[in-house]
Amino acid sequence: MDKNKVLQTIKIYRDFLELLGVPKINFPHELLLDDEENLLAHCYGMLDKMEQFVAENKMEKVFRWLGFIQGCLWSLGWFTLEELKNHNRPDTA
Repeated sequence: MDKNKVLQTIKIYRDFLELLGVPKINFPHELLLDDEENLLAHCYGMLDKMEQFVAENKMEKVFRWLGFIQGCLWSLGWFTLEELKNHNRPDTA
C-alpha cells in the first residue's frame, strides 16, 4: 500500500464520517470508551494526524492507526471485512 492509496483510504473514512455527522474529538486516553459516537469521533479525529504522518513518512504508525480505525468500523458493523480489504487494495486500471 503506497502513500497515495493510504490517502485515498483516509478520504473514504473522512467522507463516511462526515456523512454521518460525526464530530472530531481526541478521546482521553486514560478513560474507558463510553459509547459508539465517541469511538467514531475519535477515529475521525485521527484522520488529520494520519495525513500528517504520511507527509512525514511515518508509515508504520499510519498503518497501525489505519488498522485500529478499520477494526473499529468493522466491530461496529459499518463495513464488512471484504469492504475494508477492498479499501486497501491497489486501484485497477
